[in-house]
Amino acid sequence: PVPVPGEQIIRHTGYTLSYDEPYEVASYVAYQLTKDEVNGGLNRTDDFRADPMVATGSATLNDYKGSGYDRGHLIPAADQKWSTEAMSDSFYMSNMTPQVGSFNRGIWGSLEAVVRTFANDNGAVYVVTGPVLTDGPYKTIGKNKVAVPKRFYKVVLFYDGKTAKAIGFLLPNEGSNKPVETFAVPVDEVEQVTGLDFYPALPDNIEESVEASFDPSAWDWKEFTPG
Repeated sequence: PVPVPGEQIIRHTGYTLSYDEPYEVASYVAYQLTKDEVNGGLNRTDDFRADPMVATGSATLNDYKGSGYDRGHLIPAADQKWSTEAMSDSFYMSNMTPQVGSFNRGIWGSLEAVVRTFANDNGAVYVVTGPVLTDGPYKTIGKNKVAVPKRFYKVVLFYDGKTAKAIGFLLPNEGSNKPVETFAVPVDEVEQVTGLDFYPALPDNIEESVEASFDPSAWDWKEFTPG
């Protein structure tokens, strides 16, 4: 994505994030997800910890303690099963956002699993995900006043140099029994809601066409299960 003025860009193994200090969460996490990566065999490490690379200090474990909210991953641990360092890096608090439990462990987890299917089917996809930070004010938790987002987004792009397709998602921070695809929207809509420009490196004509609309039939909506 185009850098956000005033935000620190941090690169960890497998992903890049932009840290929004006033809200103490990442405004986006961006990464390429490949077929090989989603078929990695490592287990979760659960080594949640503050991110020493955040110059202003990241949110901490104590901010979430007793808050009633999950420490919700932006890049999922299951997308980082391909290396020990990558798995561990997914547990930095800069990659966490306060999520309602039924959202984090329900529809958000389902969307993450569907995106793994996208990567497995297409060989590789480019993912950008994060909280919507344009519709405050927000409830906050902890001493560091970590913002509790009202909505989350995810955008997914397939581009192999010849063909391209993209799809976006906007989800309220609440449990849902609806199918994942009911939250699908054009990438343009996610850009309008967030104020972010997700895929500036694409040739302009391709960027415009793939971001303006989406075709649900171009994607497999099954939740990924490792082979």
